[in-house]
Amino acid sequence: MKQIEEIAQTTAKFLLQVKAIKLNNNEPFTWASGRKSPIYCDNRVTLSYPEIRTYIRQRLVDVITEKFGDFDVIAGVATGGIPQGVLVAQDLGKPFVYVRPEEKKHGLTNQIEGYIREGQTVVVVEDLVSTGKSSLVAVKALRDHGCRVKGMVAIFTYGLKVSEEAFAKENVDLTTLTNYDSLIKVAIDEEYISEEDQFSLKKWRKDPEKWSEDHLNK
Repeated sequence: MKQIEEIAQTTAKFLLQVKAIKLNNNEPFTWASGRKSPIYCDNRVTLSYPEIRTYIRQRLVDVITEKFGDFDVIAGVATGGIPQGVLVAQDLGKPFVYVRPEEKKHGLTNQIEGYIREGQTVVVVEDLVSTGKSSLVAVKALRDHGCRVKGMVAIFTYGLKVSEEAFAKENVDLTTLTNYDSLIKVAIDEEYISEEDQFSLKKWRKDPEKWSEDHLNK
């Protein structure tokens, strides 16, 4: 597989290039939680660019093949992990399922959509990891179904302490193509941000809640 740092930087360049990741210290984004953030990530944008879509798919396939060897099923985390997971499963010739945040309230009330049986081994595909909550909900659903989760791959992680602790606690092996540190390095090198922006972005990563409170009180 290509060098890890090369992959991280190339992936970060692509995400910034197509504005799948946006950085703005002066006009922070509002997350679903209501918190303010200088960074917003929507990796679904990459699906509209065949060259980038193909690059991401192939790198995810490379990681899975190298790290996890043989396994039975690819599982995508709804919703962002679904298209990425389908692309990977198609390339590897593996069955695909996806996992909802919770059971449906009607019909068959499934949380896992698709066919998967107890005892099968699974690699989970996610597009992005922030706190890790939704990703680990999917892992729990698969484990409760009697499956063995070999690990998870994703395009990007914010690298927040809360997510690192959560994945360690649940004993889930997470590998991402790129991360917050690589993104900031590329953003500086490519002049997407200034040194002042860099300082603010590092403060946010250290304590997102305090950063948000400070900006809400401005």
